[in-house]
Amino acid sequence: MSLPAAALPLPEAAFEPSVVPEATYVSIRGRRLAFDELLNPQALQAGWQQQLAQQTQQAQPFPHFVIDGLFNPELLRLIAEEFDDCGEGGWRVVQSRHETTHRSTPDARLGPASRLYFSLVNSPQFVELLSTVTGVEDLITDPKLYGGGLHETRNGGRFGIHRDFNRHPSTGLDNEMVLITYLNEGWDRQWGGALELWDSDAKSCVRQIWPDFGRTVLLRHCDISYHGHPHPLQAPDGVTRRSVACYYYSYSHARRERERRHSSLFLFSEPMERVKAAARLATPPIIWSALKRLSGG
Repeated sequence: MSLPAAALPLPEAAFEPSVVPEATYVSIRGRRLAFDELLNPQALQAGWQQQLAQQTQQAQPFPHFVIDGLFNPELLRLIAEEFDDCGEGGWRVVQSRHETTHRSTPDARLGPASRLYFSLVNSPQFVELLSTVTGVEDLITDPKLYGGGLHETRNGGRFGIHRDFNRHPSTGLDNEMVLITYLNEGWDRQWGGALELWDSDAKSCVRQIWPDFGRTVLLRHCDISYHGHPHPLQAPDGVTRRSVACYYYSYSHARRERERRHSSLFLFSEPMERVKAAARLATPPIIWSALKRLSGG
């Protein structure tokens, strides 16, 4: 039995125009957005992040979260407008027996609002928020947005129940999670298009998440993270299901490589410093760390 999404709400009132005169703004197509109001300020509060972390870990059928009102709604409206400016050459049509979707190409000329959104969700502050909520340390972003970018499902389109790729095709980094924000104002549920999360046996839908405007979903990648919107979209002419998506990665050998790390080696250093540097390079990291502790260095 599928359950409707119970999104953790953030009040839209948090995005009322700033009255601080020294606030920094960006103007996109005549609409002014304050940089410190692109992300709902409540999302940066430790108590709220703790609550979200608990919900994420306890979510079924696999760790995920659903939030309404995370991003400035005016920013999202500006992004939705830019889909029409992408042009047919900026889209990659993915068509198979499992899916029919449109995704922006890596070299697509994204509009300013879209670029601003991806700069925001790849910023150190936002990545740290995701690390806090998911418990995944040292998240790595992908500036080329492999698998992400602008996503659009047109009438009749679908995306079968699936589990995402496990590694980035170029870097080999481990896929940890995907963040999706929906851009569909006035979405009618009779049109379909709900994101479905299925059980570990991929036999039944456990939760439905409707692609309502301003709703953000994070899905942790794991062996049982089956999801999709498998039923053909039945929307009126000219209506499409739109979202923006971004993946985050980790490096499974990061801890080992940190132990092997050394600071800058200067060419013109004291003889004893050169000896010490050579010894460190020749000594296994775990032994070197133990020697440092014994020596108090």
